[in-house]
Amino acid sequence: MHRSSLRTWLLLVSILFAALVVGGVSVTTYVIVTDGIRGIAVRRATSIASEAGRIATGQSEFNRIFSPTDDTKPPDERFVEELPRTLAAAEIAGAQFALYNADLEPLWSSTPGAVVEATDNGRLAALQNKRRVRSDLAGGGVIQGLFTSADLGTVVVHSPVTFPSGAQGVLDLVFHPIEEETVINSIRIPMAMLAIASAIVMVLLMQTSMAWVLKLVDDLREAADSIDAGRLSDRLPVEGDNEVGALAGSVNRLIERLQRRHDAQTRFVGDASHELATPVAGIRGYTSILREWGADDPQVRQEAIDAIDRESRRMARLTGDLLNLLHTDQGLVFKSVRFDLNALVRDRLAATASRWLDKDLEYVGPGESPLIMFSDPDRVEDVISILLDNAAKYTPSGGKVTVETRRRRDVIVVEVSDTGQGIPSHDLPHIFDRFYRSEASRTSSEAGFGLGLAIAHNIVESAGGQIGVDSVEGEGTTFTVQMPRGRL
Repeated sequence: MHRSSLRTWLLLVSILFAALVVGGVSVTTYVIVTDGIRGIAVRRATSIASEAGRIATGQSEFNRIFSPTDDTKPPDERFVEELPRTLAAAEIAGAQFALYNADLEPLWSSTPGAVVEATDNGRLAALQNKRRVRSDLAGGGVIQGLFTSADLGTVVVHSPVTFPSGAQGVLDLVFHPIEEETVINSIRIPMAMLAIASAIVMVLLMQTSMAWVLKLVDDLREAADSIDAGRLSDRLPVEGDNEVGALAGSVNRLIERLQRRHDAQTRFVGDASHELATPVAGIRGYTSILREWGADDPQVRQEAIDAIDRESRRMARLTGDLLNLLHTDQGLVFKSVRFDLNALVRDRLAATASRWLDKDLEYVGPGESPLIMFSDPDRVEDVISILLDNAAKYTPSGGKVTVETRRRRDVIVVEVSDTGQGIPSHDLPHIFDRFYRSEASRTSSEAGFGLGLAIAHNIVESAGGQIGVDSVEGEGTTFTVQMPRGRL
């Protein structure tokens, strides 16, 4: 997906999300407010009905006691005639009234709309139970007010009354919550505007955050392009102590590791080219000497043969290191053989002493007592050889190389120490990196190719062990190898 389509997709998602969240909150708020206002309308209707019922009861009682003797009209008829005037004098606004007899026949209504036939059951319940009963006539629904004028329906309160003659009837209060509907209608437009503004603000905030994340994606893409183009000096900006900053830091550390690996490989190519060019030139030179004078002069012939042998062994050593590196990359297969580690160490000490005979070094190794372990003796021999060769290489004449072995529970510990020049502290974190060589090793006349310790590290870790180093400049270095003792 292209960046533009991703931005469009994120914009659509943010708009949909904002619409759902803000719309849901707005609708929920509107429903809660509308329901609360309708509850107020119901309480208002009930209060008006209570007042009207009290007035009707008082009027009925008055007509029963104080009905004039010269009036030919029955008290109940006079009650029906006087009740509208009594209610009007009480100034009960916002309601309509209807009076029914015991047969639920309408005797009087303040307006034609006050007679509601759909509430006969409520009137009957009021007569039978002699208590006030409420009937609610549904309106247009709560959600309707979001789009058109609000319609909270009609509240009808049935109050039982007793006529002066003792007959029973029902006084209906028909209440239309017009004021409450006006309040709801007045908040609809501001609420809609507030919802739209909130949705816009939410979309803008989400787009701002997404733009920040997309900028990081662009930076990552540019960093990947720079790596592909060989520009390893570019770095991502680390902004803030958060997940994005941590990701940028991780990518920067990856680029730094790639740069160190690239620099080490570049140095290795230069060093290997030099190392191979020198013996090749020497071999060709001594081959020419043999061709010209070697056949007649035994001393010249022997000198040339020795030189060719020395230079060819140096080339073989470099080739062997590269092959070992390839094998470690392809995964190591370990045998499980019972062998005496101390005997193997003594053998490698003797071989190292023979190789570095001209340096007059003192070699100290384990005694004759055996130290049995179960592992691959060839792999262990490779590790010991690499560490001893390094120790002898960087220890000056007259120095000392020591190998100590011991068993610690199910772990075999091997320590290879020397009294050489030591390793600078800034080089210690990188000495197991492939192709890495410190400045001291690069200037040494016996410098290697930066592969030995990387190979040893890979062998030890593949065997489930650990290898570490302690060094003090000018005093010496100690490599510590810990490997499982193993079982057959």
